[in-house]
Amino acid sequence: MLGFSAHITRNNISAPLFLHLEQQFHYHSGLHVCKPKNESHIAVLGSRFVAMASSLRSLVHDDSRYQKSFQLFLECSSEHQCMRDFINNILPDILASIGDGKSHLNVIGVGSGAGEIDLEMLSKLHLQHPGVTVDNEVVEPSSQQLLNYKVLVSRTPDLEYINFTFNKMTASEFEEDLKRKKMIKKADFIHMIQMLYYVKDPEATVSFFQSLLDKNGKLLIILVSGESGWGKLWRTYRSELCNTEISQCVTTGDIKSFLDSSGIRYQNYTLPSQMDITECFSEGDEKGELLLDFLTEVLDFSKTASPELKAGVLELLRHPDCSVESNGKVIFNNNLEVIVLNQLT
Repeated sequence: MLGFSAHITRNNISAPLFLHLEQQFHYHSGLHVCKPKNESHIAVLGSRFVAMASSLRSLVHDDSRYQKSFQLFLECSSEHQCMRDFINNILPDILASIGDGKSHLNVIGVGSGAGEIDLEMLSKLHLQHPGVTVDNEVVEPSSQQLLNYKVLVSRTPDLEYINFTFNKMTASEFEEDLKRKKMIKKADFIHMIQMLYYVKDPEATVSFFQSLLDKNGKLLIILVSGESGWGKLWRTYRSELCNTEISQCVTTGDIKSFLDSSGIRYQNYTLPSQMDITECFSEGDEKGELLLDFLTEVLDFSKTASPELKAGVLELLRHPDCSVESNGKVIFNNNLEVIVLNQLT
């Protein structure tokens, strides 16, 4: 959802990386099609969901269709603009307070993809701290994305102040590597943008990277908002649509609940975004079917989901908790949220 062309899925992760994670986590195919009557009913039926077999398959099994659905999402949403607005208008003030007057800054990008968003943020960092050198450590498990990142760096002028270190590894592998080498790694700025969906324990991952912050350091997290349509969809159909072996249906609401219960202070910013899903409600519409695949992450959802599940999902997507209807259009709440953490004290 980053809104930059090389990030080819909603969650800032390439389709090849999805497959990498499937292999890493021994992905078990099959989503569950039993429709809960309401959110509380999910808990009662949970064990039944797990036991049920299903013909539903993850959209990531068809890379071509995944990319088509993602590109359509970009065309139908304001994702690009909300990210650019944040980078240009809010991020500079966050970056201004890091570093404590140091002449060298350490940055870690976790799940950086092909690097466009990294270079945007590094440019803002440079404007706030001119003359400061930067060590930029990239953590990204996709070989293709790392290659794209390196090509982008080679084609971007005026990056002499940055030293790039590329790590082909997941966030957990990066953590294990540091612990194995008994390295003390401190960073002034760490960003984790749309990647916490793809770690086994998002809360533990946040805690670890926050522990790496130096004095006045900042950890930046961006996820879909718990108050977005995504949040409502996932809360209602978590058991059917969330494959915990490959991804987590985690929102900023989940992260904030964890932080609140731990007494950890944070700043948060909502990034308003919307998505036109009108075609989803036209039976047989090609765009609508692609968007439904994208929203559910299910391959050919409208053709393979049970009639009950399909009807329930469509009803929820049209519900005021997820969307608003205006001038004949159904506009889905695609809001993102930023969480900023300081060094633990």
